[in-house]
Amino acid sequence: MDIIIIGFGAIGKGVAKVLYEKREYLKENFEEFKVVAITDSSGAAIDENGLDLKKAIDIKEKTGKIINYPEKGREMSSIDVIRNVDADVVVEVTPSNLETGEPAKTHILESFKNKKHVVTANKGPLALCYKELIEEAKKYNVIFRHEASVGGAMPIINLAKETLAGNEILSIRGILNGTTNYILTKMEKEGLDFETILKEAKELGIAETDPTQDIEGLDTAAKIVILANSIMGMNKTIKDVKVKGISRITPEAIFLANKRGYTIKLIGQIKDKYLIVEPMLIPIDSPLNVKGTLNVAMFETDLAKEVVVVGRGAGPIETASAILSDLIHIYQATRK
Repeated sequence: MDIIIIGFGAIGKGVAKVLYEKREYLKENFEEFKVVAITDSSGAAIDENGLDLKKAIDIKEKTGKIINYPEKGREMSSIDVIRNVDADVVVEVTPSNLETGEPAKTHILESFKNKKHVVTANKGPLALCYKELIEEAKKYNVIFRHEASVGGAMPIINLAKETLAGNEILSIRGILNGTTNYILTKMEKEGLDFETILKEAKELGIAETDPTQDIEGLDTAAKIVILANSIMGMNKTIKDVKVKGISRITPEAIFLANKRGYTIKLIGQIKDKYLIVEPMLIPIDSPLNVKGTLNVAMFETDLAKEVVVVGRGAGPIETASAILSDLIHIYQATRK
């Protein structure tokens, strides 16, 4: 199976690393998963016989540019690579843009037009134009998978759609952002204020330099839109979500909640067609009370009742785990 990786930041490198480390496993159980092209903002590296992924990662880490890959580096845009390089699947892992969904949206649509299946971790286009993407994939008869867009390594979308097939999903609620969960956990444990913990989270690399999307609840909002549309058949965008972040939560509020047997968590919830992201009181003994950077999602279903999945919601290797599972699904679906 020939693969193009679009975007070679932390997640793109994570995908390359996982494909390199799992190469023997993939060859033995399926066939060779070859990466024939990688692009970043500098250009591309292309080899129809398969790039050396270890070399690609080293070059990117040392020089910051994939175009510096010896003999295979080309001045070529991602769109040109999608149009002109033969491949079965495009892995779209450029940074998420929650304003316009670009450039990922164009990359995905162009891949469909060129009869390439797509696996993405990109929340932007999914939160803004999910219906359009699904319809275009159908139109061109290609597979579109996006497990990695919500909850990193956690099998949320595929669990609901495949393992729980036949169940009606009545509601979904959960913690879908590791940064905010880390901050609230530390505030609870150490009694320190929001700003102090945020500064520490930035220093540890848990929070982004500009953590607005995380702490204001926008990242969680994008994820519950994806879940509402992909699992519950809705047609929502991020504008339909009532959003409130965690910046006004005080250690005192958490202390008072604890005294009453509760904690405070930033919860994303889909119930009765309403999408809400806000800090909520959660019983201390609830399965939703996970600590640190962990994520959790709880499905309420008609047959299986409550089903809870807990896992790491971020990180390059964790996200690449979900991408690999989607790639294997595409391999199996197209080789029947």
